[in-house]
Amino acid sequence: MKKSLKFKLGFGLMLSFLMISACQTSSETPSDEFSLDYEKYVLDNGLEVVLHQDKSDPKVAVAVLYHVGSNREKPGRTGFAHFFEHMLFQNSENVGAGNFIKYVNELGGTFNGGTSTDQTVYFETVPSDALEKILWMESDRMGFFINTISEWGLENEKQVVKNEKRQGVDNRPYGHKDYVQLKNLYPEGHPYSWDVIGSLEDLQNATIADVKEFYAKYYGAGNATLAIAGDIDITKAKELVNKYFAEIGSGPAVETIEPMPAVLDETKLFYHEDKFANLPDVQMIWPTVEEYNNDMWALNMLGQLLTDGKKSPLYKVIVEEKKLAPNVYAYNRSSEIAGTFNVGARAFDGVNLNDLRAAIFEGFEKFEKEGFTDADMERIKIGAETGVYNSVSSVFSKAYQLASYNTFTSNPGYISTNLEKTLAVTREDVMRVYNKYIKGQHYLATSFVPVGQQDLVLEGSVMAEVVEEPIVQGAEGNLDKYERDVEFEKTPSKIDRSVIPELDGELSFAPPSIATDELSNGMKVFHIYQDELPMAQFSLRIKGGMYLDDPAKVGTASLLDNMLMEGTANKTPEELEEALGQLGASVSVRTSREYITISGNSLAKNYDEVLSIVKEILLEPRWDEKEFDRIKSSALNAIQQSNANPNAIASRVFNEVLYGKEHIFSNPTSGTAASVASITLDDLKTYYSKNFSPSIASFHFVGAIEKEDVMNSLSTLEVWIPKDVSFPEYEVKTNVDDSRIFFVDYPDAKQSVINIGRVAMENGNDDYAAASVSNYRLGSGSGSILFKELRLEKGYTYGAYSGYSRTMDGAVFQASSSVRSNVTKESVDLFKELLDNYSEDFSDEDVEVTKNSILRSNTQSYETYGSLLGILQNISTYNLDLDYIQKDEAELKAMDKAEIQKLINEFMNPDDLIYVVVGDGKTQLPRLGNTGLGKPVLINKDEESLKIEK
Repeated sequence: MKKSLKFKLGFGLMLSFLMISACQTSSETPSDEFSLDYEKYVLDNGLEVVLHQDKSDPKVAVAVLYHVGSNREKPGRTGFAHFFEHMLFQNSENVGAGNFIKYVNELGGTFNGGTSTDQTVYFETVPSDALEKILWMESDRMGFFINTISEWGLENEKQVVKNEKRQGVDNRPYGHKDYVQLKNLYPEGHPYSWDVIGSLEDLQNATIADVKEFYAKYYGAGNATLAIAGDIDITKAKELVNKYFAEIGSGPAVETIEPMPAVLDETKLFYHEDKFANLPDVQMIWPTVEEYNNDMWALNMLGQLLTDGKKSPLYKVIVEEKKLAPNVYAYNRSSEIAGTFNVGARAFDGVNLNDLRAAIFEGFEKFEKEGFTDADMERIKIGAETGVYNSVSSVFSKAYQLASYNTFTSNPGYISTNLEKTLAVTREDVMRVYNKYIKGQHYLATSFVPVGQQDLVLEGSVMAEVVEEPIVQGAEGNLDKYERDVEFEKTPSKIDRSVIPELDGELSFAPPSIATDELSNGMKVFHIYQDELPMAQFSLRIKGGMYLDDPAKVGTASLLDNMLMEGTANKTPEELEEALGQLGASVSVRTSREYITISGNSLAKNYDEVLSIVKEILLEPRWDEKEFDRIKSSALNAIQQSNANPNAIASRVFNEVLYGKEHIFSNPTSGTAASVASITLDDLKTYYSKNFSPSIASFHFVGAIEKEDVMNSLSTLEVWIPKDVSFPEYEVKTNVDDSRIFFVDYPDAKQSVINIGRVAMENGNDDYAAASVSNYRLGSGSGSILFKELRLEKGYTYGAYSGYSRTMDGAVFQASSSVRSNVTKESVDLFKELLDNYSEDFSDEDVEVTKNSILRSNTQSYETYGSLLGILQNISTYNLDLDYIQKDEAELKAMDKAEIQKLINEFMNPDDLIYVVVGDGKTQLPRLGNTGLGKPVLINKDEESLKIEK
């Protein structure tokens, strides 16, 4: 069955959906239409295969989606689907232990997996010559995996998954919300009554028998979809699929789970005093419908109408009028067998959540009374059109969507139907679902508040049950007692699966052509023509950012980026938002340490109108005092939240230790509570008048518009008058006295955050590319030494990485991880050992693997509009040559082991590295005195500026 989907997304939201023949040529396709061709067929074993050819880049994406998620688990074995996803990366009969990750990295590819309530998906994107090797590997774990399971592998992966839970749930503010909500929304035993990550106790109790049962029941070919998208030959791809997958067993038939929506006979209220939270949080949940139920699209739109934008009723009441929270959200979430409608907000400090709930209901009343306009609905629908194009900008996104839609609708091309149904929603549909599912209906609400602030929770709330794991040294036991290399009997195959497939053909690609120009006022222009999609993506970057902040008022630039989006001289904030919304465009302003970037994304046909609005944003700020007050309150709220986040604390302390508190980079870009509190609207105006100039700005464009037309559009910006901008000088004064390990006590932290590094390059970053090469084997990804040793071998962490971050005048080397609390010392010791020995252990084989992996991965540098825009921004920001990637490649090819070792010794010298650890002081600090790093220096986490406790 070969099909091609075609959308015509034209004026007035007219959608034409045509089925066209396989032989239709691109010349017969109108320029304003988007087509996504696919071919679907089914093997005799039930495996459903979807193929999509896209020869625009020499790469291919493979997605294997199994129709199994946490909704198939048994009570007492929660989290098992996600745990099993991890297990499949460990080993298989013919690929071998640890080789899946190793091979994909050596191929220059990317990979991952994911588990939800309803599915588990595995995916890779690699250069197209590696398709057969990837299919060999994916088929091996589909049909030739189970015999390789060992006690060591099972116990090791338990620790990795438990680390993921600690990092994402137990050690994070508000991390237990999902658990509390699902447990109390659905009846006991309902497939959605537990969260995907599951419980630590259930994970610990998992056995090899459980693994084998789960694999046999759900991982047959008949319960999977294989989608391949990219630079493929359809006939050859079919041959390879048949070769590697046709003999795999279909597995038992998996029963369909019928919709099981939640039913609330009463309103339920629960609260939790969260020791990691600094602000009160409320979320209200109403049961709705399963995915693809006819009411889903109207419920989706209802959520947007209630809270998206400054005109929305809940925003008006909660944010503008009552000033209870910096923002409010509402959204519908429909899954395979049930759905929920969610409304909530994280309030300002001290706000009583009863007042916030009353404001939510007042917003509902406003919605009922005042309704919404046709323009509101049109804005949402135009945004959906633009979203279709953005959602298929990479071969990976195409492969995943084809697999997902096929699994849940039996139609790989359901993306078009999905859009059609969005565009077909009427005003009557929206009000009908509001009245049916929300108005006057029972709901579940959770109140999460800081410890000691129970008086802020919703009246009538009962304490929620939350399971928190104690910190116990040695609780996980010793993996050394398990045998690692267990012999197993290989599963018979019709082909010799021990033969590793060769790469197919010669890999070649041409980088995109980059055009440059300059406006009369000095603003540089960089352009790439790309017409695969009828889209325009652009950015205007102004150098400066936080670097030009007054040191006493750090956070000024960050406040300014928000202020620029709050209307223009000719448009109120609402009118600005509406103007962009009616064009289906997104525009944002972001501040970093060294620049402020205005970014835009739209359909190419709307680019000129969007740029005209950006010109207003840039040159005609509104300077609305009311909006400034709101933005400032929101910024202070965000800072208060970050001060409760162990990762944010670790980053703040690391930077201040690294640079010294007199350096501007010792501060967070957002500033501190004290610095932001002192900032006035006049400070923003002063920053803008002194530091916004085309002489330090660059414009970057990628899309389906020729350079000449882009230059014509930019001529309107030539009225922007250049000025001299003064850049201060700062000296790096690393805060090192008699020790190189700094400890921040975060009581009861279930994970310890470890940051290690140094300012590696000052006064220039000419060595950045070469230094990044030297780091590749150490910590650049899942194939690195740090990842292998700390996660795969020891199970200390969910991930460990290292790398260089470039600034305009230097670069920082940093290695980091979040490890389970009771192996903090062991992790520091292992980090130190690996860093101490990295240079000496670097081998000739490492040189070749590094070169091959980086060179092959560069094939993925040119695919999406975002990646191309990133190349242009690198060129302008760091004054790089237009062909810097090719020059970096040439330098890489010429590098030898001695040169790499020299770079390691110069920029990663272990004697110069600073260690910062944020963890539980009462259990971990005493253990860190014997690491070879001297006595730990204790830092007070509650101080905004580094305060060392002697």
